[in-house]
Amino acid sequence: MCAVVDEAQDIGIGELRFLAALAGNRPNALFFAGDLGQRIFQQPFSWKALGVDIRGRARTLHINYRTSHQIRFQADRLLDSELTDVDGNAEQRRGTVSVFNGPAPLIQRHRDRAAECAAVAAWLKARVAERLAAHEIGVFVRSEAELPRARAAVEKAGIRFKILDQRVEPEIGSLCISTMHLAKGLEFRAVAAIACDNEVIPSQARISAVGDEADLQEVYNTERHLLYVACTRARDQLLVSGVEPASEFLDDLDGGK
Repeated sequence: MCAVVDEAQDIGIGELRFLAALAGNRPNALFFAGDLGQRIFQQPFSWKALGVDIRGRARTLHINYRTSHQIRFQADRLLDSELTDVDGNAEQRRGTVSVFNGPAPLIQRHRDRAAECAAVAAWLKARVAERLAAHEIGVFVRSEAELPRARAAVEKAGIRFKILDQRVEPEIGSLCISTMHLAKGLEFRAVAAIACDNEVIPSQARISAVGDEADLQEVYNTERHLLYVACTRARDQLLVSGVEPASEFLDDLDGGK
């Protein structure tokens, strides 16, 4: 018997203890698939200390079948070229290729919320004019506090929508609005990640709560991963926007332009 575990980067200590006990001392009893760049739920911890040692047994896949080259290339700018876990396992992100192309992502900074709302609504209308169905479009924000901004833009575009939470799931015929955390595991042909303002992402509340430099670095890392997750929910088209002063992550996405 072999247990296959997906989204392994977000597995918790309790779950890993259970899997280690399930595997016992049998070789090749566990198979993990994950992406360190998408770790947004768990603080890093040592797998080896819990009895699961993958050192020297991990392999990085370099062919992307889900996201266009243009979106993957720009989203990867949010992350280091090599990500390392607590046990020293390194994940090389250089050399990844996508199997299809698409339009370059749009990175926009607006003078105020009204301007952003109008621009996002226009972008959404353009996607519908291209015959994308509403359920093929997602609009994501950093937290629930920014959901009204997403809702205002979608309403201005005149598109039917659902605001997702832990109970509400996507439905055919409705555009999805959600926080970036709930975007995990979803996929759309077009995505707008909006309200990416300074102090929104990275979250000023999280930054203010940290106690030392190591914790601060972890906050920045997971906030980057969060925006990375939102961006890579898009298959073909991506819009990322914020109001000035916009998030510093937008500079990374567009290469500091």
